[in-house]
Amino acid sequence: MAAEEAAEAALVRLPPEQGEENENEEEEEEDAGGGGEAAALNGVVVSGKVGSNKLDMEVTESEAEAKEKGAEQESIRESDSNILDVSSDSPREKHISIQRQLADLEKLADLNEAEKKPCPLCPEDKFKACYSHKLHRHLQNLHWKISVEFEGYRMCICHLPCRLVKPNLIGDQTFSKMGAHYHCIICSATITRRTDMIGHINRHVNKGETESRFITAPTAKSSPEVLKESDTDVQVLPNYSTPQKTDSYFNPKMKLNRQLIFCALAVLAEERKPIECLDAFGATGIMGLQWAKHLGSSVKVTINDCNENSVAMIQENCHLNKMKVILNAKEDDTDEAIEDGEESVGTIEVTKMDANVIMHLRSFDFIHLDPFGTSVNYLDSAFRNVRNLGIVSLTSTDISSLYAKAQNVALRHYGCNIVRTEYYKELAARIVIASVARAAARCNKGIEVLLAVALEHFVLVVVRVLRGPSPADDSAKKIKYLIHCQWCEERIFQRESSMVEENPYQQLPCDCYGSMPGKTAVVLGPLWSGALFNTGFLRRMLFEALQYGLEETQPLLKTLVCEAECTTLKQFSIHSSTDENKQEECGVYIKTPDTSAEFYLIHGKRKSNEVIRNTTKRQKCESSAEHPAFYYNIHRHSIKGMNMPKLNKFLSYLSKAGYRVSRTHFDPMGVRTNAPLAQFKAILVKYSTPTYTGGQAEGPVHLNEDLQVGDHVQAAVDGKAGDGEILEDKKSGVTAMVTKDCPTPCAAD
Repeated sequence: MAAEEAAEAALVRLPPEQGEENENEEEEEEDAGGGGEAAALNGVVVSGKVGSNKLDMEVTESEAEAKEKGAEQESIRESDSNILDVSSDSPREKHISIQRQLADLEKLADLNEAEKKPCPLCPEDKFKACYSHKLHRHLQNLHWKISVEFEGYRMCICHLPCRLVKPNLIGDQTFSKMGAHYHCIICSATITRRTDMIGHINRHVNKGETESRFITAPTAKSSPEVLKESDTDVQVLPNYSTPQKTDSYFNPKMKLNRQLIFCALAVLAEERKPIECLDAFGATGIMGLQWAKHLGSSVKVTINDCNENSVAMIQENCHLNKMKVILNAKEDDTDEAIEDGEESVGTIEVTKMDANVIMHLRSFDFIHLDPFGTSVNYLDSAFRNVRNLGIVSLTSTDISSLYAKAQNVALRHYGCNIVRTEYYKELAARIVIASVARAAARCNKGIEVLLAVALEHFVLVVVRVLRGPSPADDSAKKIKYLIHCQWCEERIFQRESSMVEENPYQQLPCDCYGSMPGKTAVVLGPLWSGALFNTGFLRRMLFEALQYGLEETQPLLKTLVCEAECTTLKQFSIHSSTDENKQEECGVYIKTPDTSAEFYLIHGKRKSNEVIRNTTKRQKCESSAEHPAFYYNIHRHSIKGMNMPKLNKFLSYLSKAGYRVSRTHFDPMGVRTNAPLAQFKAILVKYSTPTYTGGQAEGPVHLNEDLQVGDHVQAAVDGKAGDGEILEDKKSGVTAMVTKDCPTPCAAD
């Protein structure tokens, strides 16, 4: 026992290097002595045969445990050093796997000498020494081609035992497997996979960490970029257009969206002053800065964001635009960083809260929601404390689910069943409005839709809040299901009935469900069945756009006004100078003493009952002429072998036939009209020309309009005609036949 205690004490006193050397000496002496009668441990001789095997086992086990603990401690120290290296500003020498050119990597191997050389990035047990031509091919194919590039440098893959992994103990031997890895040029991290290394570098870039700690001559740190939009400067981080990778997301493509929201806020600011408005997801604060800079004292702007880095950037952008910053609505927390001699343009309150929390705690007149994705998680909070006759606007960017590309996500978020249709953009807008109406009804509030825009990458909805259970019931009644025919694209909102209808598809005007095999119709929804636009509000928005010089928004607003009134652009006019009463009934806003008395009666948060009644009457007048729901795509209903008329001419043909017609911003080739689909197709056939040559004619066949081809075609479409109608063109002498199965005129013998 005394010998065992002395051996253990000697092992404790030994450093790791001496322990390894003495272990080898011990093995040699055991082999020479034949049984290990004497073992030398750091100069101390332990003799005796009794318990020698037991002592050997204990020594090897203790050595293995010491090795394992040492490896773990060394890996911990390495990870700690990685963190310190990232934060330290002292430059370090770069790793040999980080090179600018392949020639620099070849210099490490001395390929010019005519002898075998090992690979500088591989251990000898993995790649043995070889001649220059083979080593050159190895460096090029297995190291250089799969490298990661960053600012002119290449991070090649390294097979050296640089990164320590936890050793595996098998019996009395210790094995540690070293895998291939990359060395980060910015920090001292080692990454195994190439895709992970690319993501690791991108995270450094998005955080602004582009200075390399390994390069002896570090490059200058890139300064944040300053962008300007609508006379407002914003400071953004690198990769500001990728919302998943950066803290402050700024999308220049959303400029039109921001201008539409600004016009809506400007209209509300003319109705009552001052108003409290909230930008719940500030990011860079560009939207709130534009509100405060252009509307001035008419608005009290609050910019909120839950990210600490975004809040810091919002404060910097406020100082950049000479704005005072109030933190958390306390006057004593005013952060003034404006230089001497400069006057502040306005005051902005910056808060760091969750969007649901701030909307639950405070009341606002105007709320804008623009999260990354869907807005349904914030609707209940938005309608909880919004003031009466206030405005809630929301931007939804989850177009994959709204545009029926991910139908399961639409069912999960909006509780709506949809399919891909020709009017899928308007369908998306009605899905969002239906979810907004349900959220408002839960708070005993109704909505009036002022604006609904669905473009390529976002859906914008602006609604006015009407407090009370009666408006809530009226809004809830406008949420209906839609019956859609997938064969002919006919659609109709399902009628309300207290009884369960056996075959709801019979409500469709077409007979595809009975004549075509299989299921041709589906039930979509629930959707918003009311109007999508308020004509008077859109006209006032157009006036504000003209006043503030928003040229990008004016064409879209003109199209929206025409779409809301279901008129063509030729009939469009902002106001009529002869009939002022008609201006007021249509919701036209002109700054005159007479009209200003209507909008500037009381400036404040609350209005008297008389003002509310006048506002309600004006809203009813504005929404009296409701536009028809949905639209038809002229290409979808074109006829094979026929040349369609121009879109503007086709609109005039529909208008001459006595139908309301307009273009739509949802689809550049869409037509919004109250004409049935059968009449729509009939007029399209009537004014289309064949593209083929007749049997006896030398050129394309042009049917004479005097023959009233549309009447025969309409009879064929409605099923009232017989097997066929013979049409004869007197000028060309060509006889054509229009049948029920083939509405295209065919040359007859």
